[in-house]
Amino acid sequence: MTRWLLLGCAIVSEVTGTLSLKAALDHPGWYVLVAVGYASSFVLLDRVLRAGLPLGVAYGIWGAVGVALTAGLSAVIFGETLTGVMIVGMALVIAGVLCIELGHEQSARES
Repeated sequence: MTRWLLLGCAIVSEVTGTLSLKAALDHPGWYVLVAVGYASSFVLLDRVLRAGLPLGVAYGIWGAVGVALTAGLSAVIFGETLTGVMIVGMALVIAGVLCIELGHEQSARES
């Protein structure tokens, strides 16, 4: 359970850093949060891997959920476009990551 909590925190940190990049375009003080967000994310991702979550699973979830959250929140916060096609694409990416996770679980059971 701890590794999933750590992964969630890593995702939130990365999304925070990424969204702060947009804010920093007009207000450079946000670059501090960019650096803290990305550094925290990588430290937390390191902890996730040390807790035993396989790299392919951890990175896949981190990337897919991060992209979806960033796109959704940038639409809400910054008024950026989020079309139906984009939403379908994000759903497909997340579905692909879920397939990787399910495949990993099946492989672990068979070993």
